[in-house]
Amino acid sequence: MEALEQKIRSEGQVLSRDILKVDTFLNHQIDPELMQQIGDTFAERFRSKGITKVLTIESSGIAPAIFTAQTLGVPLVFARKKQSLTLKQDLVTADVYSYTKNEANKIFISDQFLTPHDSVLIIDDFLAKGEAAKGLARIVEQTGAKVAGLGIVIEKSFQDGRAELDELGYHVESLARIAALHDNGNIDFKREESEVVTNGIQT
Repeated sequence: MEALEQKIRSEGQVLSRDILKVDTFLNHQIDPELMQQIGDTFAERFRSKGITKVLTIESSGIAPAIFTAQTLGVPLVFARKKQSLTLKQDLVTADVYSYTKNEANKIFISDQFLTPHDSVLIIDDFLAKGEAAKGLARIVEQTGAKVAGLGIVIEKSFQDGRAELDELGYHVESLARIAALHDNGNIDFKREESEVVTNGIQT
């Protein structure tokens, strides 16, 4: 998705060869116009899947997920990382480890929001090791619903999450695929399997 890649080039900050900071438009401050474009793109790519629910995890996945759900005309459900006073019974849970935050979280949803009749599109802001995506998929499968696909805003293709999701047989669509992050701040984008784009230059 060209608009997303341009935004990453202009506003993304490479903190290390593993970490990209995008808090000016995705996971702290939100660019609603870009999120609408992201939602429209995901909706177009998965429209034929008969989606009945969109599922994400709080909090960074909510913005792209809600625009996707709006375009598809279906409800958004988000998994919580903390159990509230009103979220006590009939819970579906999964354990998710965050390598970025170096912590494990148990995520929750109420089973009233997903049923065996649902076809679920999972949306996540980043794909690196794939822990969040796999945790959300486990929740969907525990309810008897179907994982129709996974929409990823930014994929770190140099890490192994995408390969694991592909091996598990999930349909994955990533809008920006990063081949490498460099110490000088450059970002390589992966297009086709043999094509890499560095700062807008195809190699």
